[in-house]
Amino acid sequence: MVTGVSDERQGKGQGGLTALADLVRHRLTRPFSFYLTSLLLVAIVPAFIFSLVVLKRSVDAQEQVITALLQASTGSVTRIVERDIEGMLTTLKVLSTSRAIEGGNLEAFYERAATALAQTDSYLLVIDRKHNQRLNTRVPFGTPLGPASDPDSVERAFTNNGAPLISNVFFGRTAERWVFNVYLPAKLSTGEEYLLTLTQNAESMAKAVNRDTLSPGWNAALVDGAGKVIVSSDAGVKPGEAFFLDKVPAISIGVRNISENGVEYRVATEFSVITGWRIIAWAPRSIVDAPAVWSFLWLSLGGIIFAGIAIAGSLAIARLLSQGVKSVAQDARRLGAGERIEPRPHMIAEVEQVSRALAKAAAARTKAEGEIRFLMREVAHRSKNQLTVIQSMLNQSVYTAESAADFADSFRKRIAGLARSTDLMIANAAQGVDFRELAQNQLQPFIPDDPKRVILSGPPLRLDTQIAQTLGMALHELATNATKYGALANTTGVVKLSWSLEDDGTAIRWREEGADLASKPSDPVRKGFGTLVLERMLGMALNAGLERVMHADGIEWRISIPHQEKNEDPKSEA
Repeated sequence: MVTGVSDERQGKGQGGLTALADLVRHRLTRPFSFYLTSLLLVAIVPAFIFSLVVLKRSVDAQEQVITALLQASTGSVTRIVERDIEGMLTTLKVLSTSRAIEGGNLEAFYERAATALAQTDSYLLVIDRKHNQRLNTRVPFGTPLGPASDPDSVERAFTNNGAPLISNVFFGRTAERWVFNVYLPAKLSTGEEYLLTLTQNAESMAKAVNRDTLSPGWNAALVDGAGKVIVSSDAGVKPGEAFFLDKVPAISIGVRNISENGVEYRVATEFSVITGWRIIAWAPRSIVDAPAVWSFLWLSLGGIIFAGIAIAGSLAIARLLSQGVKSVAQDARRLGAGERIEPRPHMIAEVEQVSRALAKAAAARTKAEGEIRFLMREVAHRSKNQLTVIQSMLNQSVYTAESAADFADSFRKRIAGLARSTDLMIANAAQGVDFRELAQNQLQPFIPDDPKRVILSGPPLRLDTQIAQTLGMALHELATNATKYGALANTTGVVKLSWSLEDDGTAIRWREEGADLASKPSDPVRKGFGTLVLERMLGMALNAGLERVMHADGIEWRISIPHQEKNEDPKSEA
């Protein structure tokens, strides 16, 4: 009773799972267009997100590049300013050596200085300890001059322990414009102190902040130690006025964001140690970030448009695919029924390809069956040839054997030689068997301890597999005879196997030297299997010309194989 209730509950549970699976399958059954659209969305959405990530990384990398370029630009401006200041200091040092000023001849000194500075933007001043101007090349010599326009910087220059000093920007009364001075303290032989001073108009530094060297939307300004503008690429930032971004640190190097009057700025700064001035480059963040914002907007818009086009296209393609699938399904049923199938043209290449594949399936099956039958016949043919060769070796081994052990040993070796030739035939069926490799393979079991007693020489030569099998057996038998009766039967004999490419074919020469022929019994009537292979198989199968020569120290075989009976690799004749 309990078991029956348990089985009933188990059956109900399995039935519930089956019903749930059918419900899920029913819910997921949708047209091809639904899944194709879903597939497109699955492909597009991650790609879009990935594109956003790549764009963000690209923007970050571009911002790093821009930051590096800004730092390089502000550094370049700093070097330009410092180079000009150092040039002015050098000029002052040269002028300080003039004998005219030491002798109190200010007029002569004026003439020399005016001449030296004629092609520059600088003017020379001589200021005494009471801050009075003694000389100024801006005006003719002898023009009444008042006190220096910037007494604070003059006093600091006199109390700077003899070191040069660069002033901040100030309004020059003589020049009637914003200027800056470079001071070099000096002293006459009488002990009187004075300042050799080069002054320049502030706008002469405009070349250092040229907008052509800046990125679009960026400006740069040269600001002195007091925070006043010396020169700026922005016409709205006037010389002598306090720089409008007062939150920029006085001594700072780098790139940062600064908010001023509700506007975010991207600011790059560089500090000049020689002058105490700052080089500041700035641009509103809205301009700096505009390319990235537009890139995000265009990417988003393009993604929406692309998704819409893709979905519309997917619906059209789904319809074509549905038609193609139905036609392919019909062809598949016909193929299962064994009917002939004709390929169907279709707008979708894959559907047409499947249709052609189904149409070719029956023909391919018939062709494959024919090839299998052909291969079976070929295997049978090769097997018969092998069996014929083995039968010949068996008969001759029985004929030439002196005992059962001698028969077993000679027959085993001949079978092994045939196997080695067969291995080479299989491994090199396509390109042919290399003759040197064939010779090494067959002679390896017979090579004595001194390998110099077996010498191979000849050009590269490839043979047809059937020719290689016959020559392999011949070489095996020649080596066997040489080991028993010829040059390899003693410790000094040498076997030389050479071949060459002649006009009418291939010439092969087997020459034994140093054989003890006098001590070996000879039977002119009884011939070994090797001799039969050379005379019968080589002569009959290969139409080879054979010549046997007996020398006092060993036998020599000369074999000539015509061209039409062999398969050479054309490259080997080089």
